[in-house]
Amino acid sequence: MAMFKSISLADQVFEKLESDIISGVYPRGEVLTELKLVEQLNVSRTPIREALRRLEQERLIQDTGKGSVVLGITVDDLVDIMDIRIRCEGLAARYAARNRTEEEAKQLRHLIELQDFYVDKGDVDRLREIDDEFHDGIYAFSRRHVLMDTLRPLHRKTQRYRRASVAQRRQVSTDEHKAICEAICAGNEDEAERLMCEHIQNAKKSMIERFSQNGEYNR
Repeated sequence: MAMFKSISLADQVFEKLESDIISGVYPRGEVLTELKLVEQLNVSRTPIREALRRLEQERLIQDTGKGSVVLGITVDDLVDIMDIRIRCEGLAARYAARNRTEEEAKQLRHLIELQDFYVDKGDVDRLREIDDEFHDGIYAFSRRHVLMDTLRPLHRKTQRYRRASVAQRRQVSTDEHKAICEAICAGNEDEAERLMCEHIQNAKKSMIERFSQNGEYNR
C-alpha cells in the first residue's frame, strides 16, 4: 500500500477524500466509484466503502446506486458554516482569554510574529498554515472540548475558500489576529469574543463576495 499505513486506514482514506473534495480535486458533480478509488488510492474496497459512508453522512457526496456524486460545499453551506463559527469561535476566544497559560500566550504571540514575516514575503500558503495554527490554538486554549470538536471540522471544511480570503485580506487578517491575541493575552474576555466575532464576520463577507462574483458555487 503505497499511500497509506495500515493503522486507521479508513480514517486516512476518509481524510484524504474529504480534503480532495473540499479543495476541488473532485469537483461538484463528479461521480466516485469504489473501483475508481481503489485504483487511485491503492487500497482495498473495505476502507473505501467506510470512507464513502462517512462522506455521505457529512453530506459531501450522495449515493446514486451507481456511484457517489460529489456535492461539495455550496454557498448556503458556507454561510451556515461561517455563521456557526462566528458564534462558537467567539466563545472559544472568550474561554481562551480566561483559561490560557503564560506559555500558551507566548505561542500565540510567536504565531503573530510569523504571520508578520510571511505577510511581508507574500507567502499565501504559509499564511494559511499559520492561520490554521492560530485558530486551532485558540480552540485548544479554551479548554472546552465540545467547542474544539465543533470548530475543528468546520474550519477544515473552509480550507479552499480560506486560501483566497487569506490572499486577499492578508494584512487585514494579520492586524485582526494581533488584536485578538492581545485581548486573549490580557485576559480580556469580552474584547476577545467581540474581536473574534468581527474577524470571522469579515472573513465570511470576503469569502462569499469572492466566490459569488466568480459564479463558482451554486445554491
